[in-house]
Amino acid sequence: MGRNKFSQKEIEQIGKLLKRKNAGTRFQQKMIRHTLRVDYEFNISDFNVQGKAFGYDELQECIRRQRILILDDATIEAMKAKRARDKTRDEAAKQAEAIAAGEAVDWQAAQKEWDAYYGKMKSEE
Repeated sequence: MGRNKFSQKEIEQIGKLLKRKNAGTRFQQKMIRHTLRVDYEFNISDFNVQGKAFGYDELQECIRRQRILILDDATIEAMKAKRARDKTRDEAAKQAEAIAAGEAVDWQAAQKEWDAYYGKMKSEE
């Protein structure tokens, strides 16, 4: 699930990308969908009717029906910052669980051991 709250500037950019998507080749369409997902956290599948193309007109309809909300830039930036913090926290927790379960190596601890060992060897030279 992607976002459903965007700034006016983001909506304008998403609209331009959707217009280009519908006019592009299959490869161009794939690249545009990727850009929408990665750069804007906009997943077409969150808003479209299954089997029907999603374009600029459908975007405007979602805005009209308030399935997509337009908020001010400051609010959007605060949301993005919170999502980034949450993602970092979740990844750290997942990594800690994997290390505790023996499914992963704590590479930071390994790096410290490496530095301590090779730092000691260099000082002996």
